[in-house]
Amino acid sequence: MDNLTIALGQINTLVGDIPGNTERVLEVANRALQERAADVILFPELTLTGYPPEDLLLRPSLQLRVDKALAELTGARLPLAIVVGYPKVVSGRVFNMAGVIADGVLVAEYAKQHLPNYQVFDEVRYFVAGDLPCVFDLKGIPTALTICEDIWQTEPMTQARAAGAKLMLNLNASPYHQGKSGEREALLATRAQEGDMPIVYTNLVGGQDELVFDGGSMVVSQSGQVCLRSAAFAEALDYCVITRTSNAIAIAPQEPIEPHMSHLSAVYQALVLGLQDYVEKNGFRGVVLGLSGGIDSALTLAIAVDALGSDRVEAVMMPFRYTSDMSKDDAADEATRLGVRYQSISIEPMYDTFMAALADEFAGTDIDTTEQNLQARCRGVVLMALSNKKGLLVLTTGNKSELAVGYSTLYGDMAGGFDVLKDVPKTQVFALARYRNDVAPVIPENVITRPPSAELAPDQKDEDSLPPYDVLDQILAMYIERDYSAQQIVAQGFAEEAVNKVIRLVDINEYKRRQSPIGPRITTRGFGRDRRYPITSGWKAGE
Repeated sequence: MDNLTIALGQINTLVGDIPGNTERVLEVANRALQERAADVILFPELTLTGYPPEDLLLRPSLQLRVDKALAELTGARLPLAIVVGYPKVVSGRVFNMAGVIADGVLVAEYAKQHLPNYQVFDEVRYFVAGDLPCVFDLKGIPTALTICEDIWQTEPMTQARAAGAKLMLNLNASPYHQGKSGEREALLATRAQEGDMPIVYTNLVGGQDELVFDGGSMVVSQSGQVCLRSAAFAEALDYCVITRTSNAIAIAPQEPIEPHMSHLSAVYQALVLGLQDYVEKNGFRGVVLGLSGGIDSALTLAIAVDALGSDRVEAVMMPFRYTSDMSKDDAADEATRLGVRYQSISIEPMYDTFMAALADEFAGTDIDTTEQNLQARCRGVVLMALSNKKGLLVLTTGNKSELAVGYSTLYGDMAGGFDVLKDVPKTQVFALARYRNDVAPVIPENVITRPPSAELAPDQKDEDSLPPYDVLDQILAMYIERDYSAQQIVAQGFAEEAVNKVIRLVDINEYKRRQSPIGPRITTRGFGRDRRYPITSGWKAGE
């Protein structure tokens, strides 16, 4: 009876940093040798380039750089098998490849067969699909390789079993959305039972622009039992031991089997990780945001502190004549609770200067949203000036509901580099604020319970312009994430007038969203690379 020790290298890579990612592979592989004398270590999909490399895959020097990395890995001659992902150019065609390096030799390669081309994925733009299984000997066990999307389809497992495989290693770069971990686990159980073989599944972790990879690597037995589950939203190096007898292999539950996070905890950690990695990987000193006394900026501030620490976060209250004393007090209170640098800079003088300069042009016109937008744009100028002077990233604070219907100001509250709440509906903003306060009460209760208001006009309330958020968010979810027509939404019991108004607002505000900062994707369809609608369009809402 022999034992095979497999290490799961759940690492956080940096897209494009092939030398740095290669160094990280060697570092973690050496650690697996020292800690457990592992026989093999499995890394995520496209380990060497990071995922997704996008048009870096079209660069002429791609293969040269990958070849140097593979030469460094083979040259290390580590006494364990290293399974890594990388792109490979063959006769001008690029394949999404997994390779096995053992005893200083690249002993096996597998080309990904199923290239996802939906939602946030566009692998068909870059890669050519493989069509053959790869089964290699791993300490006497016939072992198959597959990559990410392959495990979501039946054919690769069928191929592997027909080729004699008794174990499958699956490299992944599977991004997070709500409920994704449960979907993966159910899928792996099904595939393992179909193939009658254990599956070792290593997933990427970390933020990459608007995508967040949540880790949660797993080992599933041939009966579909989860035998190991790695931590979510953090790097991990975990181990499983597979026992081989003369006619069978077996795996028992291993340490750790991390419990599933609660729904809100997972969403919150995705937002924290997405912000943290965007700041760190792009080299910002810290962040600055406008703290209005409202719930969106309050939650954004809490997430920023959890991601970066209070010493790297600055908050600015920018009051105007319509800003309530409650807003000023609540903003100062939260800044104190979270220990961030806080200041108040009135926008009144600059607003008055703008209005004086525009007096002739505005003569004979009524006050309208122009004056409201000018307030927001004054605030945007202040934040961008602080950003330039101090090297800080400006965080905008708009939520998905507001961005969907255009309840925001271009070059005003949309001015910035990253929007933590971009894919978070307003109703979930409230839930996340409550969740964060259950951990520690950092958001004043007034901020959560008072009616939302932009405070750009006297006694202004969000619901003066929009349906109640619990209604609005349901309509938006059906239209944006499920592609329901207006008629289908009305059939669900919503007022036709409200539905048509919301859909029209979504459609006509595509031009604003195209100019908005990116933010972490947490739903099944976020704005950005996930939803690509034309700005200029004659499409009419209806069927």
